[in-house]
Amino acid sequence: MRLTIASGVAAFTAAILLYPLFQSGTWFWTSLGAVLAVVAAGLVTTRLSLPAWAAPLLGLAATWIYLTAAFAAGKAWALVIPTKSSVLELARLLGTGWDDIQRFAAPVPETRGITLLTAGGVAVIAIAVDLLAARVRRAALAGLPLLALATVPATILSDPISWPAFIVAALGFVSLLISDGRERVGHWGRAVLVRRARSAPSPTRSAPGGARAAADTSGLRLSGKRIGFAAILLAVLLPAALPAMEPVSFFTFGVGGRGSGPGNSISIANPIASLKGQLDLPERRVVLTYTNNDDTPRYLRIYALDTFDGQQFGMTQPKGAPQNRTENGPLPPPPGLSRDPQITNVVTSVQISDDLARLRFLPLPYPPRQIRVDGDWRADVDTLMVFSTREEAAGLEYEVLTAEPKPTASLLESLDAAQPDTDPRFLTLPDNLPPEIAQLAEEVTAGAGSSYEAAVKLQEFFTKTGGFTYSLRTQGHGNSALRDFLLRDRAGYCEQFAASMAVLARLVGIPSRVAIGYTGGVKSGDRWEVGTNDSHSWPELYFEGVGWLPFEPTPSGAAGQGSARVPEYTQPRPEATRETTAPTPGATSSSADEPQDPSARRNPREVDREGTVLPGELPPDDSMPLIAQIGIGAAALLLFLLIPAGLRLVTRNRRVRSLGFKVAQPADELTARVASNRSHTSVAAAWAELDDILYDYGMARGASETPRALARRLTQQYEFDADSAAAIAGIASAVERVLFARDAGRIEPMRKDLRKVRQALAATTSRGRRVRAVLLPPSTLRRLRLLGERLLDGFDLLENIRLRRTATQKGA
Repeated sequence: MRLTIASGVAAFTAAILLYPLFQSGTWFWTSLGAVLAVVAAGLVTTRLSLPAWAAPLLGLAATWIYLTAAFAAGKAWALVIPTKSSVLELARLLGTGWDDIQRFAAPVPETRGITLLTAGGVAVIAIAVDLLAARVRRAALAGLPLLALATVPATILSDPISWPAFIVAALGFVSLLISDGRERVGHWGRAVLVRRARSAPSPTRSAPGGARAAADTSGLRLSGKRIGFAAILLAVLLPAALPAMEPVSFFTFGVGGRGSGPGNSISIANPIASLKGQLDLPERRVVLTYTNNDDTPRYLRIYALDTFDGQQFGMTQPKGAPQNRTENGPLPPPPGLSRDPQITNVVTSVQISDDLARLRFLPLPYPPRQIRVDGDWRADVDTLMVFSTREEAAGLEYEVLTAEPKPTASLLESLDAAQPDTDPRFLTLPDNLPPEIAQLAEEVTAGAGSSYEAAVKLQEFFTKTGGFTYSLRTQGHGNSALRDFLLRDRAGYCEQFAASMAVLARLVGIPSRVAIGYTGGVKSGDRWEVGTNDSHSWPELYFEGVGWLPFEPTPSGAAGQGSARVPEYTQPRPEATRETTAPTPGATSSSADEPQDPSARRNPREVDREGTVLPGELPPDDSMPLIAQIGIGAAALLLFLLIPAGLRLVTRNRRVRSLGFKVAQPADELTARVASNRSHTSVAAAWAELDDILYDYGMARGASETPRALARRLTQQYEFDADSAAAIAGIASAVERVLFARDAGRIEPMRKDLRKVRQALAATTSRGRRVRAVLLPPSTLRRLRLLGERLLDGFDLLENIRLRRTATQKGA
């Protein structure tokens, strides 16, 4: 029966590992009831001496009855006896639970179906553990079904298993192994004690009447506990001391995959539908606020749509490798950005509203360089979208450092000769695109001498020369809607403007994509406030050398999207004059040319950091360099290894400090007797130090060796000179007088004698032994080992907590 109970305990403690998968604790108590039902069935099997094959059948029957009572009692006979209706109800709940698991990401809500599946699964694991451990008597193999429970959260969740839950589960499995060993030894007789006994074991006694006494398995249990606890301790502490390694995913679901695995896959809402829905809201709602170090509004991009299927733009599934986590430092470099344009470093602090639900992408200025944010957020290398598979952006506060290129029209025109090095999908268009649209693209860009001029002509076609108007009363995404918007109606909102310009750009050979996010919003106090009416879509065009640049084809102002802004590099160039170099309105002047208000001065640290960035380079990484991290890790490891040396040094200094010697944990009975004489602490300290010196140099004193015999042996064996022989003899004489004389008399300070003996002993040993005595002194390691043994001996108290039997029970 003990094994049956231990099997149930092991199964349930392993089930505790599942807690991160659920939002509340209903599954916990339901699973506990299922395990108790399996244990009850196992006890009945053992009591009735049923065959091993009957135990799992009885366990399944007990589980069925329990689940019927818990989930379909209203359709069962007498609340517990299964009926056809109750079976159908359980089947329905199982199907619902399976659908819920596929639909929700961890942590999942505890619906009745999910709870039923969990309790049933834990019960099946408990039945398997009971079969292997209590029936087949293969307790070690019972760890396989327990491991199956542990792999569920390890596979679904990106975070590691909680170490307290792991310890609880490991203790459950160790208790199962100990119970199995006790049962085995109990059938064969008295156990051979593995632990070091402090006294000789008493001879085996027979029970009254000549019957053999029950086997004493206390030694085996103690050894099993020590081994099990030591293994658990190493399993928890050793990985913390090792460098972290990222696992290679062998499955299709999760980060970087395309599968539909539950819990770890990222669900992406339809960006276009979300955009239209926010623009159609009757009242404005704040979705986020932000501040930056130059107090300038910026577009905040969420999605980058890169594929066009003829109906609408879509997004390729983002892929975030473990090395692209935001916590690992700088993000991947922006595609296509070279050293040519001037780079401006901007730090933006963003606060997301708590009401912004189901958003797993961060609104960011482009291009982000580094992000400080809590949680597992990763960057897609191609688009620099930052997303998470399990976190949500609602209520999040984070900082982002952007390295924004400031291209000029002259620079963009000069880059036209460079061939775009981008993925072909940014130029792909469907074959059934109406030819009228391609003809329109050629007409609009006629006369353009470069890709940049063609892009500016396309933007002006929508904002100036094309006669377009802004309206939210448009629907449709397909070729007909695109043709109607460009050739006939010419009325729409930002989705139509952005998608149409992206399509026309691809037709003239400019890589393009559609960005969805928010415009810069409006200033409210000391922060910029972005609302639902600032939801926006704009095209991004690629130019080799500067990367992706936003364009703005949507009309702005009162007749369009109110907070939309036309980029500076697309505005008409100022006419050069000889008398002034002042920038034209809308251009950004250098901060060195303008007087600054004291209240608007920037952080000197930020100014210094930007001052170290050469033109065209990304800002330097503020995080610690790898070589510094390795150095700190090596220094920490060295300090850890030097702990015994430090303890030895402290102990030695305490002993030789003037005459106030103090013994640190006597190593044997003789040293303890010397230390007990409080009137001669200097002798006790000298003897304890001599004992440690001998142990460190591998010259340990014999257990029956007197101080005088020790001095004589050392003098003869190592051929001490006269001074060293006199020093060791003086120490031995002082110790014997303290131990045996009624009046020890005057004892001279022994610091010089002790130093002389230590030098004489060190001269007889190898250099390696001396180095080890300093860095890893065996005497200190011995004390640490004894301390560990005393801690483990504390578990002996568990063996002494027993109910005393009465004299009648002893006689029986």
